[in-house]
Amino acid sequence: MKVDQPLLERIRGIGDSLPETPVVRLRHPHLDLFAKLEFCNPGGSSKDRSAYWILRRAVERGDVREGTAVAESSSGNFALSMASFCRLLGLTFIPVIDPNVNAATERQLRLLCDRVEKVAEADATGGYLKARLARIQELRADIPPLYWPNQYANTDAVYAHEHATGAELCRVLPALDYVFVGVSTAGTIAGLSTRVKQEFPGARVVAVDSEGSAIFGSPSRPRRIPGLGSSLVPPLLSKALIDDVVIVPEAEAAEGCRRLLSRHGIFAGGSTGSVYAAISRYFTGRETAGRPAVAFLCADRGGAYSDTLYDPAWVHHVLNADSVLPPVGTEVTAG
Repeated sequence: MKVDQPLLERIRGIGDSLPETPVVRLRHPHLDLFAKLEFCNPGGSSKDRSAYWILRRAVERGDVREGTAVAESSSGNFALSMASFCRLLGLTFIPVIDPNVNAATERQLRLLCDRVEKVAEADATGGYLKARLARIQELRADIPPLYWPNQYANTDAVYAHEHATGAELCRVLPALDYVFVGVSTAGTIAGLSTRVKQEFPGARVVAVDSEGSAIFGSPSRPRRIPGLGSSLVPPLLSKALIDDVVIVPEAEAAEGCRRLLSRHGIFAGGSTGSVYAAISRYFTGRETAGRPAVAFLCADRGGAYSDTLYDPAWVHHVLNADSVLPPVGTEVTAG
């Protein structure tokens, strides 16, 4: 298909202005612990990386031109990133969301997008992913021309996290023994693990998933925290180089968020809380040589989770939990 050159020039210009996100060292008694602050992306999350490169490649191929609508299924951050880029480019974006979306995220999407599709009925797994994907296919039939990024299988997302996120992390750190990555669409872990294994062949990649997710073979069941896990095994998972898997209950994700904020001043979202909790789970009682260098991503900010994960009443009533990790101000240590 013919490439829309003015649109291509505009999206390349956007790419030139995207920042490199910082890596900060966090205090830990037994680990050299580093957090890459992906919430410093303009759209507020790591999904800016995949959304930008998926959209740019689509423009370069001629799949997206002026007048093309874009629609995608998303639990929140990818939709926000795509909505922002499409707004900058003058393109129509239609997010397909579900009842688990954070209220603040939904409000922002409705401000950015002229049309928002919200599915209401859960699928057979008790989740909404299959219902969202079915609605995408209906939109593709009803709105030509419409481009579906398909973030669950699009290898441009892998490229984004290999050549942007992963390259930045590896350039900053002189050594890396472990990297912990939350998994949903698997684009982030596929790209990041590829780059990490190239630069630090001995590093171990630890995938973090949510209890109730089907990604690593467990039965799917309803989950309440968006951004981590899936009721389907994402095709991009086959491209990830994974050494270990840690499954984190959602109540532990909430406590991980609370501890990350109290101990380090980082106000992060649910997937980051899960990953931070996974680090404690993984190293508790584990023998380590010296001080391993450990890195993880802070995928998004915690603002959208203020009424959920950071609200003790919500955690108590919805997740049926109170404190499940050590009190704020303490740190689980390695063996």
